[in-house]
Amino acid sequence: MSKKREWLKSMQQVIFTEREVDEKKGFIVVQEKTKYNLMLLMGASLVGTAFLFNRPQEIISGLQSILVSPSILVSDYMAIGNIGAAFFNAGILMILCILIARKNQVNMNGPLMAAIIVVTGFALFGKNLYNVWAIMLGVWLYAKYHQEHFGKYILIAYFGTALGPLISQISFGFGWPLYLSVPAGTAAGIVAGFFLPPLATHFVSFHQGYNLYNIGFTAGVVGMVFMSIMRGFGLNNPATLVVAEGYNAPLGNFLFLLFTAMLIVGLYYSRRVLPGLFRITRQSGRLVSDFVTTDGFGAALINMAMLGYVSIYYVLFVGGELNGPIIGGIFTVVGFGAFGKHLRNVLPVLAGVYIATLFKIWDPNSTGALLAALFGTTLAPISGAYGWKYGVIAGIVHMSVVMNVGYLHGGMNLYNNGFSGGFVAAVMVLAIDALQKARS
Repeated sequence: MSKKREWLKSMQQVIFTEREVDEKKGFIVVQEKTKYNLMLLMGASLVGTAFLFNRPQEIISGLQSILVSPSILVSDYMAIGNIGAAFFNAGILMILCILIARKNQVNMNGPLMAAIIVVTGFALFGKNLYNVWAIMLGVWLYAKYHQEHFGKYILIAYFGTALGPLISQISFGFGWPLYLSVPAGTAAGIVAGFFLPPLATHFVSFHQGYNLYNIGFTAGVVGMVFMSIMRGFGLNNPATLVVAEGYNAPLGNFLFLLFTAMLIVGLYYSRRVLPGLFRITRQSGRLVSDFVTTDGFGAALINMAMLGYVSIYYVLFVGGELNGPIIGGIFTVVGFGAFGKHLRNVLPVLAGVYIATLFKIWDPNSTGALLAALFGTTLAPISGAYGWKYGVIAGIVHMSVVMNVGYLHGGMNLYNNGFSGGFVAAVMVLAIDALQKARS
């Protein structure tokens, strides 16, 4: 009993540390150590959750299946392995990303929180403990080549793992001998990672920061180049849609508890709840919008929790299934709740995608439509900057575009919606600006 009390006391010290109010900023400033501990606790909770669904032997077996999966879009690790293995993969990857960031002394701000949570979400359907490291190594080599600190590029390294399927498909998808395929896949990942930083910096001007998944657009271009080269040699990727079904109750309960815990911690670290949220919703969300730095860690957590609840209820409202890809989408919405998304700029895009499904050929509860709705909120800055009506239009347009760009990269880019969002944002922002200029 004493050990249990000691453990509970240590957890309390990790979560509920002393709060220091910055009168100038108007919110509670949370120490970096505390933010890192809280993120590590989230990763540990995912690892622990894995053992609620499956036995250790099943998790090991499922993880082996995940690691050798080609992982091209859409490959649900809950179906390829099992739920426990998927959560274990996600939790361990999250913890490792946090430790790497801490080793490189990167502040746990909104962009870093978003990057880590996005890696975690996609570790349920495309990123795994094998296919992310070559990309990160490529980015690290780029930093070393330019004699700069890796921490400067860590966001690109984490978001850039969208190209994980490039490594896995070359390694395991073409039936080559492993002594050839694994080095080839690793080399492709290193090359892709090396060129991500300069390309990402250049492409942000293409959509002017109105596509939050800028690395998704960059990875789409890189994936398209690699896919075009491979098709020139007769190599192609099969259309893939492997998803789990029938787990809405347990997975929904898990998500609800996770976001409720996030809400409670956010409330604890918030000085004035409503003013903090209002400050967030007054921002457009255009890159770069760091809610942790500008509005406080507590307000950002509350915003993230609110987005999590809305995402769950949207999926259930349209009759969708909670599985690896859909939870990955929910995690991405939540992660960017610290880095550009809030209810005011997200809801119009969700509404637009839903409206599109009513008049087009896609069912709103299909996997593709649900992913378009959740990940399509990459266009949230359009509604934040230009108004909700344009956000709805962005969602409608995005629904059509995202269903047609996947062929270009052959499922090599996990951020297919970020690729689509780049084109939609570039066209829409130019059109809106032209219309507004003509009216004036």
